Amino acid sequence: MKFVKQFLLILLFSFLGELLHVLIPLPFPASIYGIVLLFAALSAKVVKVKDVREVSVFLIAVMPVMFIPPAVGLIDSWDDIRSNLLRYVVVTVVSTFVVMAAAGKTTQYAIRRHFGKKRRECREGETD
Repeated sequence: MKFVKQFLLILLFSFLGELLHVLIPLPFPASIYGIVLLFAALSAKVVKVKDVREVSVFLIAVMPVMFIPPAVGLIDSWDDIRSNLLRYVVVTVVSTFVVMAAAGKTTQYAIRRHFGKKRRECREGETD
């Protein structure tokens, strides 16, 4: 019965995500809304981790099985993919490097900004 309750709790947040997806005209999938709502509820301690732990571990364990149908779909579409394979590889590699560079620059900016404030605070403390 405990697993059913935990699963129903996760389904509730999934349903709330679907509802928000209908109500809010943003281009986010309903699953993202549901995950964000569940995260907010866990962070605010409205939902306790123990209330979803066992089912979450189970769902993560069976997640690889969920990739089988898309993989079969790729195999079925191999002729279409093969004709554009070079394009797909180039776009994937280029976009990966763009994302890595953007993440690196953003992190460097955040670190410099954070430590810049710390340095100023230290200097101001020395002049007192």
